[in-house]
Amino acid sequence: MTTVGGTIGLAIGSFLNVVVHRVPAGVSVAAPASTCPRCGHPIRARDNVPVLSWLLLRGRCRDCALPISVRYPLVELVTALLFVAVVVRFGPTVVSAAAPRLVVAAVLVLGALLYLVSISVALALIDLDVHRLPNALVLPAYPVIGALLVAASALDGDWPALGRALVGLVGLGGGYLLLALAVPGGMGLGDVKLAGVLGFVLAYLGWGPLTVGAFGAFVLGGTFAIGLLTTGRAKRRTGIPFGPWMLVGAWIGVFAGEAVLGGYLQFTGLA
Repeated sequence: MTTVGGTIGLAIGSFLNVVVHRVPAGVSVAAPASTCPRCGHPIRARDNVPVLSWLLLRGRCRDCALPISVRYPLVELVTALLFVAVVVRFGPTVVSAAAPRLVVAAVLVLGALLYLVSISVALALIDLDVHRLPNALVLPAYPVIGALLVAASALDGDWPALGRALVGLVGLGGGYLLLALAVPGGMGLGDVKLAGVLGFVLAYLGWGPLTVGAFGAFVLGGTFAIGLLTTGRAKRRTGIPFGPWMLVGAWIGVFAGEAVLGGYLQFTGLA
């Protein structure tokens, strides 16, 4: 299962490179085919093999030797590693399910998380590049992830998880909206929309993932901003994209939320 997940992740990562380049420009990700920006030659199929083609070409266009950014294979590799991590963490639920409907439910949850991995990689890079979280990627996540998790709850009967998810959507999305209204220019509407998606998924998994994912974003983002200010690489009015930190915090919540929250409650004596 991990090999399949990694292979699919490599292919998705290759496609995400196209998404990251074209979506902010408002260009279709389906057509035209990818070409070299210097010589205009179409990228051959054999030169589109994730990671391997870049290595064989030594990071250059086959036709004009234009350097190809190392970010392309890194995106493919990181996406594959994230796919494997999700499969390792949630795949055993699929294998251990006692009934066919529970197997399908577990696969649907796994699919929702892998979809979130895909848009997480794309959104983080786009936000770093152009300081935007495009609606074209954020808004479809609501019906796609919503449909998958609603279907999963219908099959395994875990309606409380779906109830938590709705609370997470309203709570985290609403909290970000209040921040955006209270501090104009400090929080973009793209962050607000993404917060709703993340709140839905994190709360579906549990209160621990939601709590750690929500606070993790501010801890990581705040630490990064302070580091930039103290080193003189940014000023108080410098715009710093927050989307990547929201996504990193969310994935910390997915993988370690219950453990981190449980450890904190025990440490403070609240458990």
